[in-house]
Amino acid sequence: MQRVVVTGLGTVSSIGIGVDEFREGLRSGRSGISPIASFDTTGFPHVHGGEVPDFVPEKLLRRLRPHEWGRASQFAASAARLAVEDANLADGDVAPERAGTVMGTTSGESQVVEALTAEQVNAGLPGMSAGLLRQVPASRLANSVSAELGFAGESMTVATACSASNYALGYAYDLIATGEADVMVAGGADAVCRWAHAGFYRLGALTERVCSPFDQDRSGILTGEGGVALVLESMEHALARGVRPHAEMLGYGLNCDANHMVSPDADSIAACMVRAHTNAGITPADVDYISAHGTGTPANDLMEAQAVLQVFGDTPPPMSSIKSMLGHTMGAASGFGAVASTLAITEGFLPPTMNWSTPDPDMSGIDPVPNTARSTTVNVAQNNGFAFGGNNAIILLGAVT
Repeated sequence: MQRVVVTGLGTVSSIGIGVDEFREGLRSGRSGISPIASFDTTGFPHVHGGEVPDFVPEKLLRRLRPHEWGRASQFAASAARLAVEDANLADGDVAPERAGTVMGTTSGESQVVEALTAEQVNAGLPGMSAGLLRQVPASRLANSVSAELGFAGESMTVATACSASNYALGYAYDLIATGEADVMVAGGADAVCRWAHAGFYRLGALTERVCSPFDQDRSGILTGEGGVALVLESMEHALARGVRPHAEMLGYGLNCDANHMVSPDADSIAACMVRAHTNAGITPADVDYISAHGTGTPANDLMEAQAVLQVFGDTPPPMSSIKSMLGHTMGAASGFGAVASTLAITEGFLPPTMNWSTPDPDMSGIDPVPNTARSTTVNVAQNNGFAFGGNNAIILLGAVT
């Protein structure tokens, strides 16, 4: 089994494009929330989300023609390009057939589907644009990365909703650990879209302006968007090309309780944590920081906290939610959490949970790193990702030794 390391980070987010902007956004507790511009919000009671401002894919992409790809694919390919630049991975550093990509998503190219639906309503099937139809398949998220980077290995899109990036990272980890690939780019992408915004509102899970995870008065998520990518490669391959890794991926755990479509289960989440720790060869006492799923809904935060207390005991490590800044970026969410966890290890700080003011007595013992980033040493970070249907995915990252 090969050791698997993280050598590159790429982010296209509402708090910054590129890992330097993203890092400073996390340190400062920057809010990426603004009135939604992606669609007409007339009639929506809640109109705020975490959209990516000033995104110009032409400035980031080298091979793709952006107009031929949907917004989510543009996010994915742009984040991947930034990640390989951060990894100093040049063309020729890896054989194309030994490099691949796995990207996670919730909605795929839903903005494209919504545009096609409008065309069909207005003019029937003959009115649907061929160019838009070509952009529909969710597989294009991974394909956009492979095409942009010239990779010829595995190219897969994973649609396990809000835990999809962690699933993607786990899949990529396995390919490298077993020697089937030398380099993988893994992460996720989603774009703000009307149906998801409406759906979360109808579920009663959408807050109006401010997401406040782990606060007693939390009231829901804010939809967000973006693309995130991490370059994973074998330790041997990274050292051979003279690159010092950011962190090591120690392992991961997956499970699916399939108990309820939208209600999380604390016991299942706890079992996933135990599985992740076992696979990574660590104990709960080794974990210095948890990047929480932390959606800001009453149900999710309580179940996540209960699971953490079940596994870690009465004094778990600090646990913060970057969704308080980014909004919920759906399939990209746990990928952004993985980047935040890596930065916690390399930069020695814990991202804060913003908008926190009132402790919840039902979550006594949870330290959400309220409102201000905290300097500390992090040797092992746990990144949580949960999704509808009970799809749980947790990865463990560690300092390189």
